Amino acid sequence: MKFRRQRKNDQGVNLTPLIDVVFLLLIFFMVSTTFTKESHLVLDLPEADGKIEETPAQQIEVLIGREGDYSINGKPLINRQIETLMKALDEVSQGNSNTPLTITADANTTHQAVVTAMDAAGRMGFVHLKITTKQPDNDT
Repeated sequence: MKFRRQRKNDQGVNLTPLIDVVFLLLIFFMVSTTFTKESHLVLDLPEADGKIEETPAQQIEVLIGREGDYSINGKPLINRQIETLMKALDEVSQGNSNTPLTITADANTTHQAVVTAMDAAGRMGFVHLKITTKQPDNDT
């Protein structure tokens, strides 16, 4: 007995598994990607050659003591938290982030205290930021 083979109709390439794999890859990359918001501060670092610049009439000065205590325009803050520093900067500047801001830190303070002050200024939108230095002694 001779059996006839049934003809299989060529239905084409099944794209369903390919589409599933592409969607899974898309979801994987969307979930694993991290998005960061970068903030840029424009720093006007003073030269150490003894050149003295005229200070503007209205400026904000953030003083950082040896222990990391903050004071703004001579008024000490109640704690070292960044939220307190930001609130004080907002009150002193009255929302004007174009006011020049000067950070003066003790030479023995922690680097974290200075970075916290710079971060608070960046979050508030201050773009005219200066860090004070003193002229080195020429005893050599």
